Amino acid sequence: MSPQLPSNAADALTARLLVRRLGLAEYEPVWHDMQAFTDRRDAVTGDEVWLVQHPPVFTQGQAGKAEHVLAPGDIPVIQVDRGGQVTYHGPGQIVAYPLIDIRRKDIGVRDFVCRIEEAIILTLAGYGVRGERIEGAPGIYVNGDKIASLGLRVRRGCTFHGLAFNIDMDLEPFQRINPCGFAGLRVTQLTAFAEAALEEVEERLLRNLAEQLRYSDVFAADTGEGAP
Repeated sequence: MSPQLPSNAADALTARLLVRRLGLAEYEPVWHDMQAFTDRRDAVTGDEVWLVQHPPVFTQGQAGKAEHVLAPGDIPVIQVDRGGQVTYHGPGQIVAYPLIDIRRKDIGVRDFVCRIEEAIILTLAGYGVRGERIEGAPGIYVNGDKIASLGLRVRRGCTFHGLAFNIDMDLEPFQRINPCGFAGLRVTQLTAFAEAALEEVEERLLRNLAEQLRYSDVFAADTGEGAP
């Protein structure tokens, strides 16, 4: 049985977010680490967000249709346990994995998605770029072109997988798929509209995620010091 926390301890835990920066890391080991973290967590496990870039890889969601993978070539295709269809990850893209007990945070799944989308919109706004939602097509768009994708899994009230935000990357591999299952969907990135260094965008995105998800105590895993 999961341990029960006194209310003050629970409040402190709910306010705290641990940030892990994984650098450039292969997709599959990170995915399995997310699964293991989610499977073993309990009422006293803190929430985390993992920030990472992946070498080139296509990932196909649980209900993904093979016909949306057009010509992968030398890029591997991995079938995974998130929602959504096929997408591409590569260097120059911020991938953020929020490992959040949304039941403890009292945030519903739809609200959680909206909060993540809002964090991306606010980050774009900081560069003078207007990000928008499109009904029925999760993610964030600029002038109708997709700049950020979302794909989540919720298990026992806890989230894993997350978002991919295109900053300064080779977009050609997106032409080898129907991104997110939409034939002809155009994909863009932040540097098409503004000068932006990935590390700076990552910090802004982290602050906006923490604000949207109501974390007042944000710490980096490597130092234990408060993150900006």
